[in-house]
Amino acid sequence: MTTMIRSLLLAGALSLGSALAHAETALEKLRVPPGFTIELWAQVDNPRAMTLGAPGRLYVGSRAGHVSAIAFDPATMKAGKAVRIASQLNMPVGVAWHKGDLYVSSLDRIVKLPAIDDKLAAPPKPVLVSDRFPKESAHGWKFIAFGPDGKLYVPVGAPCNICDRDKDGFANIMRMNADGSGLEIYARGVRNTVGFDWHPKTGELWFTDNGRDWMGDDTPPCELNRVSKAGQHFGYPYCHGGNIADPEFGKGRSCADYTPPVLRLGAHVAPLGMRFYTGSQFPDEYRGAVFIAEHGSWNRSVRDGYRVMVARLDGDTVTSYTPFVEGFLGRNDAVSGRPADVLVLPDGSLLVSDDAADAIYRVRWNGTRHAMH
Repeated sequence: MTTMIRSLLLAGALSLGSALAHAETALEKLRVPPGFTIELWAQVDNPRAMTLGAPGRLYVGSRAGHVSAIAFDPATMKAGKAVRIASQLNMPVGVAWHKGDLYVSSLDRIVKLPAIDDKLAAPPKPVLVSDRFPKESAHGWKFIAFGPDGKLYVPVGAPCNICDRDKDGFANIMRMNADGSGLEIYARGVRNTVGFDWHPKTGELWFTDNGRDWMGDDTPPCELNRVSKAGQHFGYPYCHGGNIADPEFGKGRSCADYTPPVLRLGAHVAPLGMRFYTGSQFPDEYRGAVFIAEHGSWNRSVRDGYRVMVARLDGDTVTSYTPFVEGFLGRNDAVSGRPADVLVLPDGSLLVSDDAADAIYRVRWNGTRHAMH
């Protein structure tokens, strides 16, 4: 073995050891409610959106140009090491598994890795599905998911902080058939959604939306929204939070003309991934609740967000919004992690991706059913 090869292997080992230490240090700071346990489930470079494939397969997107796969034991949920199955893509944040194929967002296009589940060691090359999306990089990374109608939903964020580009095809949520045909706008006035899911009973699409910047520390709010019918307009760039007219684009407009949010979140908390809890492991009060990963503010004078929240519902009304995983933000605004997505595993435990600590955590219930009120 040459000196160069030894040096490279040693550097790789040190790098992996350093990454593990960083993730474990971040984990030590995290707090969950009584009766729950949080653990380091897997290490992934810059993990963002997650999707389940065939039993025992998890796929993870990132903004760093690659897509990873994790094989796990369907009985114990124990994860193996992450392996890269696609590289050199343009911010492939979104991943969506559909009938054996893995769909991946890559800025201005959607590609897929055919029949991926049994090809992790030798993954297929990405196949183009559609390249009919804008090339602007600002808010260009895309969370994607297949809906109950079998269509792939793809957001197109506004290419700015605040601008009116609706006629150019920005600030919306689109959907298309799995083969890329039938592309259409499903919802308008959406500044930048990086997470959505469908209500397990009504089938309606719910989504998070990131509010605009530079209107102050505490305004406007980020949002949790519900689409009750196709074509609804959610206000951007004219109205924020359902009742705040934009100082530039809101002139001559009425906020009453747009669909208000189901819940006004904190300003600048940057809500990303959200999922309805469809498992049975957690206590009954969590059934049908919405878990939201607040990635955290970047330009607020005092940081906010940096936590996983849970919204409990009564029908379509949010009855409470409380912290579920805290500790990503420490004293003096010290950041040890930034939650990006949440996903329910088949056993009912909850995964949380952290793109700052390069980690995926697993939250599981180990208490008694009557311990929670």
